[in-house]
Order: sequence, then structure tokens, then C-alpha cells
Amino acid sequence: MSELAQPSPGENCGLVFSYQRLVDAAVFIFVACGAIAVIEPSPYDFASLIAMPLWFLGGFSINRSFLVFGFLILAFNIMGFLALIPFWDSPDSSLYQYQSAYLVLTALFYALFMGNRTTHRVELCLNAYVAGSLVAAIAGILGYLNVAGLGEGVFLHAGRASGTFKDPNVLGSFLVLPIVYLAHSLMLGRAKSILLTGAALLVIFLGMFLSFSRGSYGATFVAFSLMVVSVYATSENRKMKRRIVLAAAGAVAMIAVVIAVLLSMPETREFFNQRTAATQDYDEGSTGRFGNQLRSIPMLLDRFMGFGPLRFRLVFDLEPHNSYVGAFANNGWIGGFLFFLLVGVTVFVGLRLMFTPSPAQRLSQAVVPATIGLFLQGFQIDIDHWRFVFFMLGAVWGLEALRQRWVDQGRPVRGPLSP
Repeated sequence: MSELAQPSPGENCGLVFSYQRLVDAAVFIFVACGAIAVIEPSPYDFASLIAMPLWFLGGFSINRSFLVFGFLILAFNIMGFLALIPFWDSPDSSLYQYQSAYLVLTALFYALFMGNRTTHRVELCLNAYVAGSLVAAIAGILGYLNVAGLGEGVFLHAGRASGTFKDPNVLGSFLVLPIVYLAHSLMLGRAKSILLTGAALLVIFLGMFLSFSRGSYGATFVAFSLMVVSVYATSENRKMKRRIVLAAAGAVAMIAVVIAVLLSMPETREFFNQRTAATQDYDEGSTGRFGNQLRSIPMLLDRFMGFGPLRFRLVFDLEPHNSYVGAFANNGWIGGFLFFLLVGVTVFVGLRLMFTPSPAQRLSQAVVPATIGLFLQGFQIDIDHWRFVFFMLGAVWGLEALRQRWVDQGRPVRGPLSP
């Protein structure tokens, strides 16, 4: 039930309350399991078979904002199935598209789930996400230190922490949201324990840093900066503004110290310098990452339905490493434009949530920056099958449902709110 509506009394309130607690517990486990992707099918996939039906049977309401999101993401997915038609007999292409449909289903679920009782449920999901992130980050740190033989081949990949993911890049990007969320909580003084929250933030940041993912570094910087700017700009309280500045400066100083300590180790410093170079060997040349993307454009202009799902690799021997090029390659012209439209509308809605006063503003200032950071990362890596990207999409649109209810109930926007 929306926090903007009052519950009606009744003899079944206790039963409803108990059922909602059961749904919350199932969803908490579902979200937390998103941190485990090193095995397929993931525990996340099994947890979805419990959490989503439980929620569905409890009933839900649909806000009109969901219709926009639902249309865009479903239309994009349908175009993928149309592009698949000539390749139904290809196991890889078919599996890829069915997985896409499943991920879209999870995004719709999250949008509807967090679109009701929004503040409670978004915080529930973010706390579950943080719990999973701690597991993933600790696994990555243990792998990097090769504790108990958990290094290369277990939680380490080519010298980079991968934790509970198969790819270090995915681990690093997965940890962007909890870094921003925990820093946001500390900045606004909403952390129940400054010490524990600070320790969790340090562990998760270490996990992200040891992934040595350039894209994750950039996404974290963009997300953290955008979060700080939005919180500062929307606060009218001078004391709060000072707190924000001091907390941001303290966070930057802590990060600088941690990085300095890590880079004092010769092997870490050498690997860091290698990974943060502007380009890598596989980026350069006509057959490198960027060369393939450029060569694919004229070919895609001649193919209205693209190459078909997961068939870019058959043409160029590599994935596109660009989700926007990949959208056109996998889903055709219409699918590519729909993907751009979905991202653009989500960014617009997210920025409005961050800078427009409403009950959704505070949580949006943690969720939206991380989402935008990953959208930008999509220009240099394939994010279209990352489970947590669909979680973030659902969270943004769930928060938009809360904002629209607030406006509909006669609470017009008049000026900035203090966090």
C-alpha cells in the first residue's frame, strides 16, 4: 500500500501484514542473490521463482508511469524476437533472446513492486543489494589476496578480483550502486551506525577498486559526483550543506588514502597503471573493440533487422562491447531506437526525480546516479544482460510512480526540499 494512502481497518489486517512480511523476505533474498552470478543458473533465478509469484498473488496496482516503461521495454524485447525469426535454430541466439525476455520480466516486476509502498520497498531492496554486495566484495578481496586458495580461477580472473561474478568488470559495476547508497546515507546522517556503514562502504569500495575495471571507476566517479551535486543543490539548510561538503571531502580523502596504500604495493601499482591506460591492446586497430564498432555501422545500415540476437560475434569474432551498437545489431533498427528512447526517457525521469521535490527525491538521489553511470558505461561494454541493470531500471520507475501519486493527490511542486 502506498505511503500516501491510509490503510483501512479490518479483521484481516494481521493476515495481510504477515503475508506482506513473507513477500518482503522473499524479495530481500531474491535481490541479495543477484550478487551470485558465478554459477548458472544463478540462485537469483531460483529465488525469482518464489518471490515474483508470491508478490503477484498478493495483488498490486499499476501507475500510469508504468505503462510508458512497460511499452518501451516490451517493444524493445519484441523486436529482438522478430530479429530472431531467421535464426530460431541457433541455440545461442534463441537462449540469449529468452534470457532477455526473463530479464525484462524482472524489470517489470521491480517497477511494480517498488511502485507500491515505495519508500519501504526501495529501502528493503537497497539493503538487500548492500548485503549481496558485501558478499561479492569480500569474495573479490579474498581472491585478490589468494586466501585459502581462492585466487586465480576462483574469485580472481587474470589478476583482477571477480568475486562471485565471472567477469571483474561486472563485479566492479555491480558495486557502484551500494557505494553511492552508503555514501548518501552517511552524508545525510541516515546511517544507523556510522562505524558499520563506513566499514561496509570501505569493503565494497575495495572490491570495486580491485576489479581494476576502467568502466567501473568512471561509473563510480560520475555517480558519486552526481549524487553529491543533487543533494547539495536541493538542500536549503545551510547546516546540511556544510555537512554534505564535509562528508564528501571526507569520503574523497578516505578513498585517496585507501588508493595510496594499495598503490604502495609495486605489483598493484603496475597492474593499476596498465589497466587505467586510455586504451588496451584489444581496443586498438581495425579489428579491435572500437574498430569493430566502426566497421559494423555501415553493415547495420544495410540490415534493417540487424545481425540477429547474439550474432555480432559471428561477424567480428568479438562482442560489440557497446550496448547501443549491440541494440541495433541484436534487435534491428527499431529495437536500437527503442533502446535509446528507453535510456533517454529513464534519464529524464531520473533527473526530474533527483531535482524535483517529492517523497521520492531522497532515494532517487542514490539510485538514479548509479543508473546513469551504468548507462554511460554501456558505451564501452555490454550491459544489456546484467541483472542489476534491470533492477535499477525498475527502481527508477517505481520511484516515479510514487512521485506521480504525490502530484496527483494535490501536492504541487513549489520549491526544493531539504533532504
